[in-house]
Amino acid sequence: MEYKSYWHETSTPFAHGEQGPAEGQFDVVVIGGGFTGLNAARKLAKSGVSVALLEASHVGAGGSGRNGGHLNNGIAHGYADAKAHLGADQAHRLYKAYDRSIDMIEDLVAEEGIDCSFRRCGKLKLASKESHVAGLRANFELIHREVDPETRWIDRAGLKDEVGSEQFHGGMVYEKTAMMHMGRYVNGLAEAAHKHGAKIWEAMPMTARRKTANGWEITTPRGTLSANRMIVATGAYAGAAPEAPLSFFRRRIISVGSFIIATRPLTPAEVARTVPGNRTFVTSMNIGNYFRLSPDNRLIFGGRARFSATSDQASDAKSGEILRASMAKIFPHLADIEIDYCWGGLVGMTKDRYPRAGETDGMIYGMGYSGHGAQMSTLIGQALADMAMGVKDTNPLAGLDWPTIPLHSGKPWFLPLVGMYFSLKDKIS
Repeated sequence: MEYKSYWHETSTPFAHGEQGPAEGQFDVVVIGGGFTGLNAARKLAKSGVSVALLEASHVGAGGSGRNGGHLNNGIAHGYADAKAHLGADQAHRLYKAYDRSIDMIEDLVAEEGIDCSFRRCGKLKLASKESHVAGLRANFELIHREVDPETRWIDRAGLKDEVGSEQFHGGMVYEKTAMMHMGRYVNGLAEAAHKHGAKIWEAMPMTARRKTANGWEITTPRGTLSANRMIVATGAYAGAAPEAPLSFFRRRIISVGSFIIATRPLTPAEVARTVPGNRTFVTSMNIGNYFRLSPDNRLIFGGRARFSATSDQASDAKSGEILRASMAKIFPHLADIEIDYCWGGLVGMTKDRYPRAGETDGMIYGMGYSGHGAQMSTLIGQALADMAMGVKDTNPLAGLDWPTIPLHSGKPWFLPLVGMYFSLKDKIS
């Protein structure tokens, strides 16, 4: 078993990073080399703006290369909840923004010629308990009526054509959902940004920032550069930076581990027995699971597993055993299958689980995707680029307040308590 991301290990790394010191004068500097930052840099460079991107590790090292590979449309915690929390108009705009971002990814992949196995597959949200059916069905009816007629309901009897498990009691299909190879996409996005003129430095964290008369001075371990505008796209990994440069985000982002295993490639018979619908799948539990096939027919199976803010080999291994047990419960015929990859990553959660994009103290930012970043981040990256160029009407998250989280300074000490709470909710639901 490799304790490495399947997406990283089965894609060609970005090969055109800058080799010299991080120096020079730019119109915009982007902090973070994931989907958000890279598409911001790509859009800016295509528009003739000089742009530097600083990535503390390597392109896609964070959530963009450590997720489950889903491009799920819809709002993670329910359209009805979003209406109650945000109001009907904002909830509608947010729902449609997820649709637009997936459309944008599809167009971008075609325009830039990125070979990442993008495919419209549909998502099936599965009712894990009989008691979950009524709530999931009511959410479907509301969504189908108000915002997404391309959804449909499947009763328990119809699930046999979709998923080879007796654990589920019905489900909702979101037809607009897609999937792709995340590693090939993020490296392809970096190549596209480079091709259009963006300068990308890997292994180049920002260690300090200073306002100047004309914008920003950014200090790195190897040089200092200047820029008129700054975009911050670090997400859950803002906490890894020194306190001073990104303290605003550390107090508003909760970094939570999410963990994933990938089996050996399944045979055609095993595929037919496991996921004949060949969609993205997600369960209805609070501490639930998500799964899909990889392009080479591995079952990629993930979930929260443990409420931890640590993702290293020891933590990933513990979580991998929990995930194997969960997979065996859903698919008993896979209980003893070989696991080839096990990895984890950090998800940037906001208190209300809605993403944020805007500007504070002269910094343009987009993050807090709360588990739906793979699909939303491409759109937000373009919106941040627009903001840097003075265009402010393309941000679907404009106007959302973002207060600090009480008693939170970047280290989520309360995660075990949150895990206990959601575990209890799952038991009694």
